[in-house]
Order: sequence, then C-alpha cells, then structure tokens
Amino acid sequence: MTEQDNSQASNPSVRTPSTKPVSRGRWLFENVASLALALLIVFMVRSSVVEAFKIPSGSMIPTLLIGDHIFVNKFAYGIKIPFSDVVTDHPIYLIKRDGPKRGDIVVFLYPKDESYYYIKRVIGTPGDTVELKNKVLYINGQMMPRELINPQESEKILKSLDDAKYSPKSIDIYNEKLGSVDHDVMNDRNNFMSENFPPTVVPPDSLFVMGDNRDFSNDSRYWGFVPMKNVKGKAMVIWFSLWVSFQNGQYGFRPDRIGTILH
Repeated sequence: MTEQDNSQASNPSVRTPSTKPVSRGRWLFENVASLALALLIVFMVRSSVVEAFKIPSGSMIPTLLIGDHIFVNKFAYGIKIPFSDVVTDHPIYLIKRDGPKRGDIVVFLYPKDESYYYIKRVIGTPGDTVELKNKVLYINGQMMPRELINPQESEKILKSLDDAKYSPKSIDIYNEKLGSVDHDVMNDRNNFMSENFPPTVVPPDSLFVMGDNRDFSNDSRYWGFVPMKNVKGKAMVIWFSLWVSFQNGQYGFRPDRIGTILH
C-alpha cells in the first residue's frame, strides 16, 4: 500500500467520540438562544435608541408626506432603561435631558387611545399660552412670524401631492418661525372650522401639538394635551419614501426625499 493509500485509509479516524455530531436538541437550543439574543438586542434598540415609523396620513404635509418612512431618536430627551415604559406607566430615565421644545416633531402615544402612535409638531410647552386668530399662531400673546413661500415653490409642492383638495386656488403655504425652527405650514383659505382657537394655557408635564397641515390635522385643538410620559422620541430623518394606493393600483417612489433631515 502506498503512502497515499495509507492517508486515505486513515480518514475514518476523524470519527472519534470528541467530534461526534451535535444532537438535534442541542443544535435547536443553541440556535433558538442565538435568535432570542438577537431579538432582545433589536427590541432594546427600538425601546431606547432609534425606531422606524411610517407616515400614514397627511396631517404633517408639507413637512412629511404619506408614505414617508422616518427614524425617530428615542434618546433625544434622555437615556431610559429599556422596556421601562412597558412594565410601568412611564419611562424610567438613566440620564434625563431637557424635554421637547417648541418646533420639535415628536412621536407620541395618542392620549385618547394609547394603542395608536401620532406624530405632530410641538407648539406649546408647559406654561405657554397658545392661541389662533384668523389662522395666525400666537404664543404668549406674540404672533409667530410667517411669510408666504415663493409661488413657484408652492405650486411645485401642491402639484407633487396629486390631490384635488390641495389646489393653488385655495391653499397657502407659509414659512413659519417657531422658536429656533423655521418650517412650512399649509392653510386652506376655504376652511373656517380651525380659523380661531381661544387662548389656552399648557399645563405642567404636557405639550400642545399641531400638524403642519393646519386645516387637515386632528391635534391638541380637538382632543387636548399630550402628557410628557406619552412622548416616545423626536423625528430625525426620512430614510425612505414610497406612496402606494392599493385601491387605485398607483404608487410613487420619491428618492429625492431620502436623507431629508427633519426640523
């Protein structure tokens, strides 16, 4: 027998007790444990660091469009113990930072039904007096500065929405300054239901929020304040944007919105 033959004959020696196949039960346990650890890490990140949300309605137009996918910074207002807001009725923070400021776009649990997430802009913080007069926003008696945006830019935005109710004949788009934040808001000249809102003081540990689509937003003007404990985080960036209408078989991919920083 040649050396090559000896080498081939020695191959069966690899089957030794120390290298026998792992039992099916042990293999299953190890894989389930690995999957459980991976899921735990994912849920911890979602609970305390960052989470993705999809925009289902037009209440934040023109800042956010239906089909925008966003990342929300969940430690913008503090670093909390993972899952603390699940096992208790409020988050427990390891490090507490300043709370939401005027102009922040926040995701929160809807106070009337906490099984739903809402996204709106912070208009009033504790102690602020919020008022609307003829669709103009006042905070603590001072009018928030605003000016109409360029007509060409306004027409471009409204055309991209592809919705008959957003007609240049009835919609005005303003750039509004709210605290240190400049942002666009829409007003419908033909909608008078939300034209005025009486002076209202924001109570402690609460926020007054509104949508940028001022006449098509279900917000604090109608259902009250957002408890601070309901706030889940601050909107950061649009990472994807795709509008789909299954009913009409239409869709629209908006690559130009990817990477848009939200403010």
